[in-house]
Amino acid sequence: MSFNNNLSGMGGRARSGGSGGGGGGFGVGGGNRGGNRGGGILGMLLMSRVGRRFGIPGMIVVAVVLFLANGGLSMFDSGSAGSGDQRASGTGGGLEHCTTVEDANTYDDCRIEGTAISLDGVWSTLLPDEAGITYSEPDLVIGDGRVSTGCGTASTAETGPFYCPGDRTVYIGDDFFSQLRQMGGSDGPFAQMYVVAHEFGHHIQNLEGNLGLSDYSDPGEDSNAVKMELQADCYAGVWAAHADKGSDAVLDPVTDDQVNQAITSAQAIGDDAIQRSGGGQVNPDAWTHGSSEQRQHWFTTGYDNGTMASCRQDFRR
Repeated sequence: MSFNNNLSGMGGRARSGGSGGGGGGFGVGGGNRGGNRGGGILGMLLMSRVGRRFGIPGMIVVAVVLFLANGGLSMFDSGSAGSGDQRASGTGGGLEHCTTVEDANTYDDCRIEGTAISLDGVWSTLLPDEAGITYSEPDLVIGDGRVSTGCGTASTAETGPFYCPGDRTVYIGDDFFSQLRQMGGSDGPFAQMYVVAHEFGHHIQNLEGNLGLSDYSDPGEDSNAVKMELQADCYAGVWAAHADKGSDAVLDPVTDDQVNQAITSAQAIGDDAIQRSGGGQVNPDAWTHGSSEQRQHWFTTGYDNGTMASCRQDFRR
């Protein structure tokens, strides 16, 4: 997947965050400039909390908490939580090397920033045209370690990528991608873009006023939590359908192989796949994100149709 010379704004769209002090999980350090570093397994405390929350037994790799969004907020230190439009804070630098198109095509963290620029371009047109809502850019923090957010203090090594509605910010640790590959997904460029696009999908839901309808303490295959996650997958597909279109598109034409990277990754982190990986039986009553089949179906639905309407979910109110 390649960015083209239409890409501009590198070095200013994202900022580096994370203290480098997060426990468990991934190898923690500075920006990844030469590929992904090795991953690991979540600490026992975190895994026991995840197991109790989601009904998933045993030792489970970190992808169990992928894309938690609101569902991950209970794993944050609530004492630092904010409210309203409080802006997130992160520490340190680390994105100074993200300045050119070549950087976006080479380094994982720069690719995350470039993807955000593409997402801004697509949604700034699509959201007003299809939903009558003005698009506002979410903040983007890239880095591994502890971050202080409008939802509390957390370690991206423990939570995986997430969106915090309290400060309208997407947080992504670039070391996550190697763990996704270990789960059977892809760490290819377009799979990484899918991760970013999914989290931006939660921001779109927040702008629509629907994100608060999700209740991750009330799981199940027909729950609002599952519907929210599947719609975010679908919105990621909608972005992919538009990302290479038009004279100002910042991406070269998307190929079938690249789309398959996203589909493979969506399937890898379905609730049923995660439950099997933990050595347990499939229990739809504990689902919060949807099955492998559902996740690939809804990404594909968004990609094939390219409309927000195709992603509609009947949320219980």
